[in-house]
Order: sequence, then structure tokens, then C-alpha cells
Amino acid sequence: MEFRHLGRSGLKVSEISYGNWITHGSQVEEDAAKACVAAALDEGITTFDTADVYAGTRAEDVLGRALEGQRRDSLEIFTKVYWPTGPGVNNRGLSRKHITESIHGSLRRLRTDYVDLYQAHRFDYETPLEETLKTFDDLVRQGKVLYVGVSEWKASQIAEALRIADQMGFDRLVSNQPQYSMLWRVIEGEIVPLCEKEGVGQIVWSPIAQGVLTGKYLPGQAPPEGSRATDETGATMINRFLRDDVLSAVQDLKPVASDLGLSMAQLAVAWVLQNPNVSSAIIGASKPEQVRDNVKAAGVKLDADVMARIDETLGSLIERDPSRTESPNPRP
Repeated sequence: MEFRHLGRSGLKVSEISYGNWITHGSQVEEDAAKACVAAALDEGITTFDTADVYAGTRAEDVLGRALEGQRRDSLEIFTKVYWPTGPGVNNRGLSRKHITESIHGSLRRLRTDYVDLYQAHRFDYETPLEETLKTFDDLVRQGKVLYVGVSEWKASQIAEALRIADQMGFDRLVSNQPQYSMLWRVIEGEIVPLCEKEGVGQIVWSPIAQGVLTGKYLPGQAPPEGSRATDETGATMINRFLRDDVLSAVQDLKPVASDLGLSMAQLAVAWVLQNPNVSSAIIGASKPEQVRDNVKAAGVKLDADVMARIDETLGSLIERDPSRTESPNPRP
């Protein structure tokens, strides 16, 4: 495993991190989830990402139990706040009330006194940004949070948060967590240039496009049983890629991976890690062998000819529109 700084901060993270968005507490039974976490630890992954909303808070619980007994100072544990975690009108968003109550719940479920990174899971149009940033800063000063970041914010929103933090003396954002893959490159036009300038690192999710870039989904055929496309939550995201033109182009990438001695998943993860603004790529898994396969992308260097060959193969199927980065307005 190799390590990178999280943005311009002093914190180092494993360049491949383990995330449990759909799997823990939902698609995968706890024993299997624990086996995946154990495989991640065995392979040198030290960075684990989750969120209070995943599997209705159960994912944090499963991750907390899976990491129990590990040296806390050898791990980087990330979680997020924003989406609804209860029925009340204040059980959502980025108000001082919801953030404060959510961090206490997350710490309890994760069985830790602090999280290394606390992230605003989406932008909240209904709460003043100053209120959100002040609350985050208070949590840093209380020692419950070490660093703060965001997820799926637009470049203009990140820029405004940095301006306010500088003006008010708050802790600055060190990270953004966007979707990023060979097929989904909406951060490249506006977000990456801003973040490179401001010292904000990307912790990217879905580097294998919810599994599409593994090549296991075939044009004209039903999705494999038990795959992300058959999961009620996962299917919502993956459906945008389950078109025959996309799936056919992905099949054309197999010779690229083969020439490099890589699996398709390894090629996809290695591709996002070529971007110097990416601090870590999040992988998920339902089986330990998937973890072991994906981590082999760590340290892989792809030359310019390979990168160009990938671009040529995918062509106009690549999504680049910056407006596709968006938060619900108003909040759900």
C-alpha cells in the first residue's frame, strides 16, 4: 500500500480506502462484512469511509464492530452528515442541531472518541454556510473531529466555504468526496483546478462505476444475480451506465487491462489514482477476494499512451458536465 497526503494537510491516508456505502448492514451479512474489513487491514488499507445514513445507521455500527480491537492511532476513520437519519424535520441537513446530534451518534456507533475526517455529505441550501462551518470548527476544537471535508459540492460552494473559513478563522476544508471514474469526470473542469489551487484533496467514490468497469455487465444481458445492479439502493446509481453502448465500450477496454497484466477493476482504480489531486480512491466489496484484487492498483503507473487509449475507447460516452455535481434543493 502507498500513502498520500489528504489535500495540503499533514494527514496521510492509504491511497486506496475501504468504504461501506451499500454493503455493510444492507447487501452483505455482518460476518462477510467483517471478513472484507479484515482483508482490507491485511492488505495495508488504513483509511475507512462510511456515513451515518448508510443502511439507516447500521453501516457505522458494523464498521465499528469490525474495527474493534485495532490500534485507533493506526486508522483513519471518516464519516459524513446531511441525509435524513430520523423522521423529524431536524433529523437532516447541516444545521448546528443535526450536526451535533449526528456526530454523537456516529461516535457511539463507530466505538471511537473522534473521527479523523467529518464530511458534509451534500450542500445544504437551507442552512447558512457560516452556521455549518462554525459547528464543524467547534467539533474540531472539542477534539471530536480532526479534519473537515465535503462530498459532492460544486466548485462555487467549496470556494465560498474556503472564503468564509479564512475570513472567520475556522478550520479549512481539506477534502472533497466526489464520484469519479473513467466514465464520470464531472470534477475535472472546475472542481479539480480549484482544489489543486486551494489544497483540497479528492477522496473519490465509485472508481469502478458501481462495478460497470469490471466488465461483468454484458450488453444485451441481464445483470448477474447478487450484483450492485440487483440491489435496490445500488441500482439507482448504476442504471445510468447500464446501456449497451457503454457496456460494449467497456468490453473494448479488456485488451488494455490485459496488456498491462491488470484486472479490469485494477485498471479502473489505477486510472483515478493517476490524477494528482486524488488523495484516495474508495473501494467497496462484498467478498474479501474483491478487496485483494482492487488493492493491487496501488502504485500502478499508467503512461500517456494508455491514458489516451482509454479516452479513445470511451469517447463521447464520458460524462464531463460540471452541472452534474449537485445537491438537492431544498434538502429531502
